[in-house]
Amino acid sequence: MAHLFVVVIYQPFLNILVFFYWILDIITRGHPDMGIAVILLTIVIRAILLPISLMEDRGEKERRDLLKRNEELEKLYAADPIMLRSETKKLFRRNRGVVVGELFSLFIQVMIALMLWRIFAEGLTGQDIHLIYPFMPKVELPFNLVFLNKFDLTHTNIWLNFLQSFMIFVVETASVLTSPYPTTRGEVVRLQLILPVISFVIFMGLPAGKKLFVITTLIISLILILFKYVRRRFEEYKLEQEEKERLTAEAAATPQLLVETK
Repeated sequence: MAHLFVVVIYQPFLNILVFFYWILDIITRGHPDMGIAVILLTIVIRAILLPISLMEDRGEKERRDLLKRNEELEKLYAADPIMLRSETKKLFRRNRGVVVGELFSLFIQVMIALMLWRIFAEGLTGQDIHLIYPFMPKVELPFNLVFLNKFDLTHTNIWLNFLQSFMIFVVETASVLTSPYPTTRGEVVRLQLILPVISFVIFMGLPAGKKLFVITTLIISLILILFKYVRRRFEEYKLEQEEKERLTAEAAATPQLLVETK
């Protein structure tokens, strides 16, 4: 299983990262920046995962409906745990597609997390150089791991940690404000306040390279959130205009019908 993970997931992305580093080496004439290569790799990963993100958006309503019905069952059978367990099983069995989709999304996220962990733990330090494909162009070692000549990707950085938590706050705020679904006060507190603080504490000891990946991912997420919001508002505007045109046409046709009737 571990060998399959390396061959199918880790090795291809490691080679993509090294390829970007090689391109930067040519462009900068011998001054490549692994931090920029990480940003480019992040964009590639998000592009690959875009269809999954779109599927998650389409399944959001179903997921919310499922959770709402589950809460109703918990209230209805609060005094009967056996019946509650039985009805809950029936509910999730009827909505198997939503459950499978959630599990698949979780599996993908875990694989990406493991892949990134190994890249930053061993790939960037050159320990996995033997996994570079034979046809790949040669790059000089060690890699330049100082992003913008300031941030060492192998060590933690408090400023990137602050930026990461701030971006989490911005993305969650944008998500709440643009969501077509009602948001509870508990969700607002949890997503906009608690999550950024907890992430700051948890990721404090992680190397700057991982923070750079997360920050880039959050920026892309913010762009997608705003794009989807603008697209939804435009579609709503089009529907409103079509409805106005229909009502105008009906109003204009009404006097003509009255004349013909007389």
